[in-house]
Amino acid sequence: MRAFEAAARTGSYVAAAEEMGVSSAAISQHIRKLEDYLGKQMFLRLNNRIVLTDAGHAIFDGAAVGLQLISEVTEQLVLDRSRSRLVVSAIESVAERWVIPRLTSYSRSCPEFRFDLRVEPDPVDFARHNIDLRIAYNPTHYPEHAIVPLEHDVVLPLCSPEYLERNPAVRDHGMAMVPGDDLLHTSWGPSFASHPTWHDWFVKAKLSPHLATKGFQASNSRVALDLAGQGIGVALGQRMMALDDMAAGRLVALSDITIDLGHSYCLVYPRAKKRKRHLAELIDWFTRADTPSDS
Repeated sequence: MRAFEAAARTGSYVAAAEEMGVSSAAISQHIRKLEDYLGKQMFLRLNNRIVLTDAGHAIFDGAAVGLQLISEVTEQLVLDRSRSRLVVSAIESVAERWVIPRLTSYSRSCPEFRFDLRVEPDPVDFARHNIDLRIAYNPTHYPEHAIVPLEHDVVLPLCSPEYLERNPAVRDHGMAMVPGDDLLHTSWGPSFASHPTWHDWFVKAKLSPHLATKGFQASNSRVALDLAGQGIGVALGQRMMALDDMAAGRLVALSDITIDLGHSYCLVYPRAKKRKRHLAELIDWFTRADTPSDS
């Protein structure tokens, strides 16, 4: 039908073939099959052109409308698909342990939802990368955008059940019995202007901080939690990142004494995209901060 419509509109098999990227013989073959199927002649040859017969005119009017409708429906489907896709950007510290599990659980609840995930430090260029939603640490980077606060995260001592089995003194008496060599220290990275340390925690807990410089060094907070989960030692880990592991029993808290991070995590989005499909639902999904993700 496309071959017929193109030939009728251009008045030439050759022009129709060029438009469709096929040979004129292929156009002729398609027209012949249509004529055989309908039992009607579609074209008359007039010098170097072809003209529609009465039957051809009747078919062409309907074909043109039908093809236009197909084109419009196709464009709408493509537009709907792009509206269903969100570009989500996240700071590295929460991308793997907090953002990805919640994106995954939202996708399972909404099968038509699609997303692109970017992991990058603050600040980001929303316009350049067409970002719909950003999970950031410091909202002051984005004064022109809408901000939705997440929980103010804290750090606390975390270890695995296996570590406690190997260290019954720690299991029975808590942090006062943790060897300095078992402490996992975190390098917080450039996004954190200030950050809590083991020294800070020991001082707040009224324990001797003299062992706080010993132990292992982790390149970021995610690695520190991974090492703690493997039973290597005790991490001063972010509660927000450890929620799922704590709920599953993979990590346990050695104390309820916590230290606040300097800023709150937040969701950031351009105000012009407020009504974009799935954005409001995804923001609501993320703001259930105290609920572990679905497993």
